[in-house]
Amino acid sequence: MEFTLDIPGFMAATLGFAVYLMGAEINARAEALRRFNIPEPVTGGLLASLVVLALYLLFGIELEFDLTARDLLLVLFFAGIGLNARLSDLIAGGKPLVLLLILTLLTIVAQDLIGAAGAAAFGYPAQSGVLFGSAALIGGHGTAIAWAPEVAQVTGLEGATELGVAVATLGLVLAALVGGPIARLLIEGRDLSPNRPDEEHTIGVPDAPSEVSAKIDHLTVMRVLLYLNMAIIAGYALSQAILAAGLKLPLFVPCLIMGIVIGNLRPLLAPRAAPVSRTPSLALISEFALGAFLAMSLMSLQLWTIADLGLSIVVIMTAQTLFAAAFVIWVLFPVMGANYRAAVLAAGFGGFALGATPTAIANMTAVTKRYGPSPIAFIVLPLVSAFFVDIANAIVIQTIVNF
Repeated sequence: MEFTLDIPGFMAATLGFAVYLMGAEINARAEALRRFNIPEPVTGGLLASLVVLALYLLFGIELEFDLTARDLLLVLFFAGIGLNARLSDLIAGGKPLVLLLILTLLTIVAQDLIGAAGAAAFGYPAQSGVLFGSAALIGGHGTAIAWAPEVAQVTGLEGATELGVAVATLGLVLAALVGGPIARLLIEGRDLSPNRPDEEHTIGVPDAPSEVSAKIDHLTVMRVLLYLNMAIIAGYALSQAILAAGLKLPLFVPCLIMGIVIGNLRPLLAPRAAPVSRTPSLALISEFALGAFLAMSLMSLQLWTIADLGLSIVVIMTAQTLFAAAFVIWVLFPVMGANYRAAVLAAGFGGFALGATPTAIANMTAVTKRYGPSPIAFIVLPLVSAFFVDIANAIVIQTIVNF
């Protein structure tokens, strides 16, 4: 007998914190996880998802989490990304941004071609390959769910939504595991190091012992929270204006924009005020928000949805993973400069191509905490994923589905 057990929002958030801490404890004891830069919330989240899977398989209990708090953490995180974005970095990131846009478009097309070929090989309509490709991978759960009805209408495929969700779920798991090892291969194999190793970390504090903790106190934390809230309030107002203009963007995008505006106006309007951007307190709060978000996302995965697809999803996702790894190592890394920042972006892009932006940022955070900061990487990748991907993905998916 199967039944659903609803986990309310407050309890889901509490479990998310516990899962995050469990992952940190496991990583502290498992040197191999640290060596390959597996993020702490990934370790805890995947282990928790296996527990959820066991409850379903053994006792028929399906846990349904209220993830409202998780979504608020994502908004908080991207507001912090905005506050950290210096105008000089945005200007310096212009060329990398354009190159990453082009590489992202190539990845979208390649994923859908691989997905279409795999779908046809296993007896699915070729157009449904977008659900084995960019709709579920670069697009994630939301894009897969949004496009599944149209794919079903065009192809007559039953269970299109379930297919898209299953691929997106497995993609998220793979995304959380591939980025760190890729970065280790590139950084240690080529003896790379940051251009500005003494610069403040934008997310998280470094793993190496330092005096940075002395800079974090109740006043710095409260100041950061005040400006994060200001960015979110302004972002919400901007979101409503954008919606009134007939456009629809995720709330985190306007909050990212307003974080950039506030972060760059603040030094001009109040040059003597205590800093907020690039402070250890902001880095720590950003890491907490991202880690808790990712822990909650992974612990709530319904892994049993993957089993129904059997051999087809194993073969196609293996091909997608091999392509993503090869692409970031032999194409993205040299195109982006074959330097330390390119290696950090490679780790992020590996997570982004197979999963979602938060997974990509978590991969980059794990890498920079160990090897050193790379602020521009944390600006360029979210801008690509926030503004460009959905538009480009929609054009490619629409073309293939209606082919």
